[in-house]
Amino acid sequence: MAANQKKTQPASGQARRRVSKKIQLSDKKGSGKESKTASLVKKSTGKKKTEASAKAKKSAQHKKTIKKGARAAANKRSPKKISIAFLGGLGEIGKNITVYEYDGEMIVVDCGLSFPDSSLHGVDAVIPDFSYLKENAQKIKGIFITHGHEDHIGAIAYLMKEINVPIYGTALTLGLIEIKLREHGILNNCTLKRFRAGDVIKAGKFEIECIHVNHSIPDAVAFAIKTGAGIVLQTGDFKIDQTPVDGQVMELNRFAEYGDRGVLLMMADSTNAERPGYTQSEKFVGETFDNEFRHAKHRIIVATFSSNVHRIQQICDTAVKFRRKVAVMGRSMVNVVNISLKLDYLKVPEGLLIDIDDIRNYSNDQIVVICTGSQGEPMSALTRMSMGENRKVQIVPGDTVIISAAPIPGNEKMVSNTINHLYMLGAEVVYEKANGVHVSGHASQEELKLM
Repeated sequence: MAANQKKTQPASGQARRRVSKKIQLSDKKGSGKESKTASLVKKSTGKKKTEASAKAKKSAQHKKTIKKGARAAANKRSPKKISIAFLGGLGEIGKNITVYEYDGEMIVVDCGLSFPDSSLHGVDAVIPDFSYLKENAQKIKGIFITHGHEDHIGAIAYLMKEINVPIYGTALTLGLIEIKLREHGILNNCTLKRFRAGDVIKAGKFEIECIHVNHSIPDAVAFAIKTGAGIVLQTGDFKIDQTPVDGQVMELNRFAEYGDRGVLLMMADSTNAERPGYTQSEKFVGETFDNEFRHAKHRIIVATFSSNVHRIQQICDTAVKFRRKVAVMGRSMVNVVNISLKLDYLKVPEGLLIDIDDIRNYSNDQIVVICTGSQGEPMSALTRMSMGENRKVQIVPGDTVIISAAPIPGNEKMVSNTINHLYMLGAEVVYEKANGVHVSGHASQEELKLM
């Protein structure tokens, strides 16, 4: 082969020199046989260039078609991805807010606050950083709320001042959100959309199914979020309560059906992930209330979370049993009780509830006061009672004070101070460590395994 190449190369070079010579002659003489030859060479060369150009163009188009086909096939093999970001609530208690992004669109799940600890002087609430949501406001198709606790709805009014998107929630959840939006003067500018457990909502390229779960507040749901990338299950706060106060058990069968279909990702409530066994039923607290009310000789004051409607219901039920009137104290507590009565989530006999100013018309052994302050918040009703600064209720020796809540991590010192001050005023204080006056609303290890 090397010999053949050596032979052909000079021949090719000679041919090129002859063509070149003929063209040069044509340029000099401008006519004759050499001119005709040059003209033929030019035509032949031009034709070859045109054919080569056409072939190159056709080849390029073919390659482009192949690339398009390959890209389409790759897209079929690799569906679009879903991105999930946490602006709060991950690795902390409170401030829950999750952002889902898929194919240029977004939804937000929950928008809560967290309570300041004793190191944050002058701070009333801690809210998430909304910068990312403000920058992408045009992509957001809605905010979906799992339930009405402060760590899931407390910051929503602040977000609505920055962006304006629909808010989706159950009846009680939206009722509690309405109170906040009205207080901030923006209710008329907001769009609230109500759903029920079992509903499926279409929001852009997202499809969200709402699944009933048990928690310490009615109308709590989990979300099954469907996209082209797969199904994501976000449980929200939950526990598996076989004897819930409202009689509505968790829809475990729906979760099982999704398990059969296949889930891309499940994000579960991990608050009690280190606790073995099962979380006790909310009805256990009702039994403890019975015992405490039976032995109380004077006034009973119960502090709990204002949004814990199931707990408030059980306090009212026990008060009826022991023929006591119930007065409600604390702005947030009054708001929650009113909206719960209006929506029929709180069921009490007529005449049971009295105004806090009317307690003076009854003897101490006829009164139960439900109030805020279970976390030792400085301006709450119970804390002001413990400091002797509450104008409506003054603690006197013989009062029974029940703190029906567990301290949120970081609030232990404030709660402890409140308990100490109550003891110094002569009250009998009953709290979680002493008696079963509180059960968690969050799943323990065995429930998480079942989920």
